[in-house]
Amino acid sequence: MKVSSTEFQQNVGRYQDAAQQEPVAITKNGRTHTVLISALLFEIMTRGRVVRRVEELDDDTLKAIARSEVPPEHAGLDALLKDWNP
Repeated sequence: MKVSSTEFQQNVGRYQDAAQQEPVAITKNGRTHTVLISALLFEIMTRGRVVRRVEELDDDTLKAIARSEVPPEHAGLDALLKDWNP
C-alpha cells in the first residue's frame, strides 16, 4: 500500500491498522520516503541482530559478507524489495 504523507497525516490510525497486514509506503513529493510496518514484522526483521557501522567491521567480517549468499528457500524475499528506491 502506498499513500502520500498528507493522506497519512490525516488518517494515521487507519494506516497504523493497515500496517498490521502489510507495509505502508509513505510518499513525499511522489517518492517513497518512509515505510510503516507492524511491530511484529519489525521484531522478526531485527531479532538477534547487532547494529554496527560498516567502518567498525574487521576485514574478515567484510570478506564474509561479500562471499555470503541468500539460501534458495529465501529467494522469494527479493519480491519485498522489488520496487524499493532509497
